[in-house]
Order: sequence, then C-alpha cells, then structure tokens
Amino acid sequence: MDHMENVKPVIAFTGYQKFVLAILAFLQFTIILDFMIMSPLGAILMPALKITPSQFGVVVSAYAFSAGIAGFLAAGFADRFDRKKLLLFFYCGFVLGTLLCGLAPNFYFLLFARIVTGLFGGVIGSIVFAITTDLFPFEVRGRVMGVLQSAFGGSQVLGLPIGLFLSNHWGWHAPFFMIVAIAAIVGVVIVINLKPIDGHLKLHPDRSPFHHLKTTVATPRYLLAFAATGLLSVGGYMLMPFGSAFTVNNLGIEMTHLPVIYLITGVCAIITGPLVGKLSDAFGKYRVFLFGAALTIIMVVIYTNLGVTPLPWVIVVNVVLFVGIFSRMIPAQALMSAVPAPASRGSFMAVNSSLQQIAGGVGSVVAGLIVSQSATGSIQHFEVLGYILVGTVLITAVLMYFIQRMVAATPAMKPVPA
Repeated sequence: MDHMENVKPVIAFTGYQKFVLAILAFLQFTIILDFMIMSPLGAILMPALKITPSQFGVVVSAYAFSAGIAGFLAAGFADRFDRKKLLLFFYCGFVLGTLLCGLAPNFYFLLFARIVTGLFGGVIGSIVFAITTDLFPFEVRGRVMGVLQSAFGGSQVLGLPIGLFLSNHWGWHAPFFMIVAIAAIVGVVIVINLKPIDGHLKLHPDRSPFHHLKTTVATPRYLLAFAATGLLSVGGYMLMPFGSAFTVNNLGIEMTHLPVIYLITGVCAIITGPLVGKLSDAFGKYRVFLFGAALTIIMVVIYTNLGVTPLPWVIVVNVVLFVGIFSRMIPAQALMSAVPAPASRGSFMAVNSSLQQIAGGVGSVVAGLIVSQSATGSIQHFEVLGYILVGTVLITAVLMYFIQRMVAATPAMKPVPA
C-alpha cells in the first residue's frame, strides 16, 4: 500500500481536539440511543400499540426514509454554513422529534414523530463526520471513528438498560423523555464551548445549493463510496428492529434479562471501538475491515439460526457479533472520510448519510415483509435476513477494496484550518 496506509506517525490530540471528540461522541450517544431504543422497545411496543411486525418495520423505516430525504435536501447547503450552527439547528429539531415520540398516544402519532426525528436526526451524523474530518488528519481517523463508534456501546451500557428500566416502570414513553433531557444538556455544552467550524467556507467560491449537490452526486469517485455505504446499511437495519423480539420469543430469554445482554455487549463495544480504531491506523484499514467482514459472516449465520439458547451463550454470540460489526464499520468510515475533497466534504457526508438511511429503510421494510410472528410469538424466517446480510457483506468487501486503492492513490489531505 502507499504512504497513506504505511506512514503511521504517533499523533497526539490537543486538549481542544479531545474535547471536540468527547462532546461529539456524547452527541452521537443520544442520536444512536434514539434509534437503538426502538429495538428493545419492539417487544413492548408491538403489543402495547397492537401493531404487527410489518407495521413496526414501517415505524423504524420511517425514521430512515425521512432522514434520507433530509440528507439530500441538506447536501446542497452543507458546505455553505459554519458547521457548528448547522449542527445546532438539526440537533434542536432532533430533540423536538424525540419529545413528540415520548408524547405519542398511538401508532400514527408515533409514525409522525419518527418522521420528524429522522428529518433532523438523520443529518447530524454526516455533520459530525464532516467536523471530525475537518479537524483530524487521515492517519488518526481510525482512532477518531473508533471513539465515535464507542457511543454505540455507551448507548447500550448506559442508555438501553436505563431505558428498559424506565419503560418497565413508567411505560415505553419514558425512555424518550430521558433522551430529551440528556440531549438538552449536550446542546448547551456545544453552544458554550464548541468553536465555529468555518474553514471550509474559504475553500471554494459561492455557488447555488443545487449546483453543489449536482456536482457532488455526479463526481465519479464518490459513486463507489455511495454504493458501498448503501450495502453496509441494509443488513444491519434488517436484523436490528427484530433483535429483541427474536431474543425473547425464539431464544427463550426472559424480558427481564434483556438489559443484562445489552449491558455486557455494550461494555465490550466501548472497549472494542477505540481498539479497532487503533488497529485500523496501525495495520491498515482495509485489512481490519476484511477481518470484521469474515467474523460478521460467521456470527450472523450462527445467530440467526439459533433456537432456545442459554443466556450465557446468547451474550457470547452477541458480543462476538458486535466485534465483527465494529471491525467493519470503523475502518470503512475512516476510509470513506478520505474520499471527498475538503470543499465538498459536508455535501458528500450528507448524501452518503442519506443513502445510508434510505438503504437501511429499504432493509427494514423488506425485513418486515420477510419475517412473520407465529401464534406463539416466535419470529419466523429470521435466518433469511442473515443470509441476505452475508451477501451484502461479501459485495461490500469487493467495493471497499477499490475504495481503498482509490484512497491510497490520492495525496493525503491536511485538516481544514478552523
């Protein structure tokens, strides 16, 4: 490989970079928790609102589709504003949408609330990645993406067990109110302490939002990355919405034991995220990605074909599965971050995020059509979703090979000055 993968200087983060990374990781924690909470609540929501698995798939996918639409709409404007202001605007909308989820009295109101949440929350991830790509060089982006992904583990360690505890005592609405309270605090910290991030505004002349979006979508080197992103998302969205129902009804795990599974898996995810990031920077991002792809394939086939299983084995399978997922996602995100030019970084990230959400929404809807629930409550045809995921992983591995070669052939870009 060329210098981008071989030259690996030890670069220490400044105090401000550490703060930015920490607050963005905490922000990601609230966004991911809002999405993740739908999975464990699925076993409670479906009987509470008297909805079918396919309707629940629509609720989950509504967030994804609205996020996808918002991503495209925001892409033309993503590089025309201070990223801090853009972040705060969409974060406020996300908090409002989450509040509406907590107030939802029925299926249709919840569906509307998820659409609002998706319109705003779905764009935030792209802004976060644009900010980190602006502020951190490629050589350390594995570490950066690893820390950001640890928010996923944090949402399981802290958020999901607390959310399930609240829902068991005060109803399924309570976890959403908890997210609103945490997000409000994060927003205040960002307003006070985050510096303006507007260095990218000096890198290109003013142009119409439509022209900026059209240029981004039409750039040949971006299309490969967009395709890989879509495939990376489909499988996860298929399995995740029905994970808790599958665990309870098929694996024979008591509802009260779900927090234990999420807690242990989350702790391991918090440890795994930064470690995978460091290994990606040290040994090559594509090599670590291939390891994660192989492990994911093995564990998905095992997981989706399980019958009634003792709790310890369910925990082990979940932990190893998430190690595989993280070992794919973190190096993939680090490689993707090197694809766009600085002047179109925000637009690229917005379109990329949009495709991610839309692909995930399609996956969720298709999953809802494939699986069904028997009279005893068990989820049927879940293994079919696993085989589809295996196929997407294999195709993505090929696409990521070409992306890795493309990145290696591109001169390293320095962080954008603030």
